[in-house]
Amino acid sequence: MFLRRFEPRTGRTTAEVINFALWPIAVMTVLHRVFVLAVNGSHTDDFAPVYRAALAFLNRREVYTADFNSVDPHYLYQPSGTLLLSPLALIDPEKSRWLFILANAIAVIIALYLLLKMFDLALNSVAAPILLFAAFSTETVTNTLVFSNINGIILLGEVAFLFLLLRRRDLWSGAAIGLTLAVKPILAPLLLLPLVRGQWKVFVTAIGIPVVLMAVAWPLSADPMAFIEHTLPYLSESRDYFNSAIVGNGTYFGLPVALIWALRIAFAAMVLVSLWLLYRYYRHDELFFVATASGVIMGASFLLLSLGQMYYSMLLFPLIMTVVLRNSVMRNWPAWLAVYGFLSADAWFSNRFIETGRAAEYLKPTMGWSLLLIVIFAVLANRYLTSKREGRLDSGIDPDFLVAEQSADTPVPAKV
Repeated sequence: MFLRRFEPRTGRTTAEVINFALWPIAVMTVLHRVFVLAVNGSHTDDFAPVYRAALAFLNRREVYTADFNSVDPHYLYQPSGTLLLSPLALIDPEKSRWLFILANAIAVIIALYLLLKMFDLALNSVAAPILLFAAFSTETVTNTLVFSNINGIILLGEVAFLFLLLRRRDLWSGAAIGLTLAVKPILAPLLLLPLVRGQWKVFVTAIGIPVVLMAVAWPLSADPMAFIEHTLPYLSESRDYFNSAIVGNGTYFGLPVALIWALRIAFAAMVLVSLWLLYRYYRHDELFFVATASGVIMGASFLLLSLGQMYYSMLLFPLIMTVVLRNSVMRNWPAWLAVYGFLSADAWFSNRFIETGRAAEYLKPTMGWSLLLIVIFAVLANRYLTSKREGRLDSGIDPDFLVAEQSADTPVPAKV
């Protein structure tokens, strides 16, 4: 019976063959990233400052003592985040780091599972191994594990927030994002979604949890005011190293300040138009609206605010998953050229073309985020202009082939 599994009596379907081929590749890729690359580590160690801060917090010592003149990873989380992360220091640093890597890997896998459920895709579909393999092959997941930072858990918080938001589980949705905000506020712009959807209960837990945790952590911290006086001013600045935002790379490459601001304003205008079109014409198509708008918001925050790092790009996974939807803005080759820019682990440094290779490497995520926002704006604007020209704005701005399909599926009313 066991040997018969290798050669069934009937031919396998294409989907079944893809499943058999990709599952072992996907699983082995995950194991390689977690137990080889991540455990080996890198010269960039995001975990060490977190462990030192957790240890100092437990021993009632000062936490916010970083020297911001160096380019080494700094500890930047607020006291509420220190409180949540303090159990990491209960064991020795090596085992703690391994557990932290494992926790982030599991968080990414759970987030991918929730994405499948969000888009009504089953675990036995070809989408499951493709998604798992693709995610763990990216720079963002690989470096999150190798550098040992918390972005995998942040991704889980984002996807859980969106998943529960769509199911109108408002308090739980707020709790999912609230726990991430207690550590760092990277997902804060996504609160625009429950705001425009009128899901007010989300804010009870989304704001309440960080406030309560901060109230608990403040008196337990040896130097809570140092976060306000020492760390917060640094967070409000734009650094010119390891920063793929427009202001970061613009400063690094010596662009005029006026040009940097012109680029930021131009992209901000495109983002606002895209969000308006999404809200005006797609807010009732809830899955498409929430997943697409979340990607526009997060992509804009990486590109336009003071700090954007390439491994933040995993927070664009919900947008990328919309490719399975018929009206997705991701169904074109420029969108996937953009995805290559901010997800690919390829290094573009060149021993022969040194300056060109360095520029390509440093600008890769910046150009990827930029192109993605341009593509989304162009697709939505083209749909709007086409619908306006054809006089069908009242019925939405979906592509004409979808409108034709929807019309064909609409039953003709019976004559009385």
